[in-house]
Amino acid sequence: MAAQAAAAAQAAAAQAAQAEAAESWYLALLGFAEHFRTSSPPKIRLCVHCLQAVFPFKPPQRIEARTHLQLGSVLYHHTKNSEQARSHLEKAWLISQQIQQFEDVKFEAASLLSELYCQENSVDAAKPLLRKAIQISQQTPYWHCRLLFQLAQLHTLEKDLVSACDLLGVGAEYARVVGSEYTRALFLLSKGMLLLMERKLQEVHPLLTLCGQIVENWQGNPIQKESLRVFFLVLQVTHYLDAGQVKSVKPCLKQLQQCIQTISTLHDDEILPSNPADLFHWLPKEHMCVLVYLVTVMHSMQAGYLEKAQKYTDKALMQLEKLKMLDCSPILSSFQVILLEHIIMCRLVTGHKATALQEISQVCQLCQQSPRLFSNHAAQLHTLLGLYCVSVNCMDNAEAQFTTALRLTNHQELWAFIVTNLASVYIREGNRHQELYSLLERINPDHSFPVSSHCLRAAAFYVRGLFSFFQGRYNEAKRFLRETLKMSNAEDLNRLTACSLVLLGHIFYVLGNHRESNNMVVPAMQLASKIPDMSVQLWSSALLRDLNKACGNAMDAHEAAQMHQNFSQQLLQDHIEACSLPEHNLITWTDGPPPVQFQAQNGPNTSLASLL
Repeated sequence: MAAQAAAAAQAAAAQAAQAEAAESWYLALLGFAEHFRTSSPPKIRLCVHCLQAVFPFKPPQRIEARTHLQLGSVLYHHTKNSEQARSHLEKAWLISQQIQQFEDVKFEAASLLSELYCQENSVDAAKPLLRKAIQISQQTPYWHCRLLFQLAQLHTLEKDLVSACDLLGVGAEYARVVGSEYTRALFLLSKGMLLLMERKLQEVHPLLTLCGQIVENWQGNPIQKESLRVFFLVLQVTHYLDAGQVKSVKPCLKQLQQCIQTISTLHDDEILPSNPADLFHWLPKEHMCVLVYLVTVMHSMQAGYLEKAQKYTDKALMQLEKLKMLDCSPILSSFQVILLEHIIMCRLVTGHKATALQEISQVCQLCQQSPRLFSNHAAQLHTLLGLYCVSVNCMDNAEAQFTTALRLTNHQELWAFIVTNLASVYIREGNRHQELYSLLERINPDHSFPVSSHCLRAAAFYVRGLFSFFQGRYNEAKRFLRETLKMSNAEDLNRLTACSLVLLGHIFYVLGNHRESNNMVVPAMQLASKIPDMSVQLWSSALLRDLNKACGNAMDAHEAAQMHQNFSQQLLQDHIEACSLPEHNLITWTDGPPPVQFQAQNGPNTSLASLL
């Protein structure tokens, strides 16, 4: 018995010594690999060599699986060798499933491998992998929630929002069961965002009400609580803005701006949450700050506070440039494109067409770098080019751009915006009655208007009024324009108010009612100067000149004529500069990805008559 005990002790000592030796060579190779990975610049080839040197030692399964994961991760993140990365990650996933209590390696391998499959456009391989990982991770709250988010995101990218919403609902219920109200709120807010995208407003309202209660009642990390509040308020603000309710949104927007100021004063808490299901962040603080700037720009543009929009765009773009030096997250490029889209529209209104065109070119360049970004913003890009074409009186090109945009979008609000602008092009051309009647019927604000946007419905009334004016049906035009005024005043839509006032002023002038015309044109001019809207200022100054001349007010007529001359010169100079830019050739692009290069032109080839 004593001899057997001694032999057993000797064998155990030998195994311990062997394990210690194995651990020492493994730790040494791991240390070298990490040293090379974190060197400046990183020495990835040497890092990979160190990790590959583990396998000849015939390591235990745990070390083998972990090393395959590490190699797959390094190759995926730092090289273009996706085939080897995939091979290592598949081995890590396969081996780790055979090992008990090895969740981190198992589920990280599954998560990373599905990412790689998506990058290689093998979505059909990624989905079953994630589903299996979700199925076997129910005892590991952090990974179960993370994998549910990942699969929901995959469905969202495929535009399968129904499946994504179902998964987020499952995640919310799971988070409730494991006692994580914080992550439950994240799942529900994410679901709310997708329901807003689907325009399922009847489902959105009760869900957002529930989210508001959860956010207010949750007591935890202050930064996490405020980030939930920012997410909640961003959804509310964008919901209002989508509905064109610029005045109604102000209290929510103010709360959001105060919230981001609070977050910027809080220090990141290093203490990890006690519940592993709470280990999530919606967005970094710096990204949230840019997002709040962005929704502020969206509000300012819709309301017609264009100088404020410019100010916040400059702040946001400066912040983005700093962030992009350290962070290559795709969301930053999305923020940048959306900011540029809004500021381009502002430039076209304020009479800076050349700058707008250069910024459209900048959006093209950003979209060239990312096929997904181009897919998501192609319709908006052609819409912006259509608006630019209208501003330089290239109506055939405007029609082609708007038609292209309509073909590329299935977003209802954008569709209605494009149709409204295309209708105004047909009105100005004067010989497209059949097409125009067809369009006007599709955006009839009196009967079953296709979207719930207050702003777009008001714009549709304005377009109807404009058409009636051009046809000489002045009483009908006045009815439509008064409806626009009523709606635009209710929600502080300053540009629509200014446009409606000046058109009403023009109608009263044509009818010989100079006093009523003056009552419309003077406030139109004041509002247009405040925005500032260069086209309405040009139109108003011409009317004021003619009104004062008709009323015998020579001094006022001369002052108005001088103003009109100044506006004409500014617009003409900007028109010539824009049409002379090589980027002006973009107006002919209607198919495929954005062109890479532009050839310079000898000079403008567009009519200037509409500006004089």
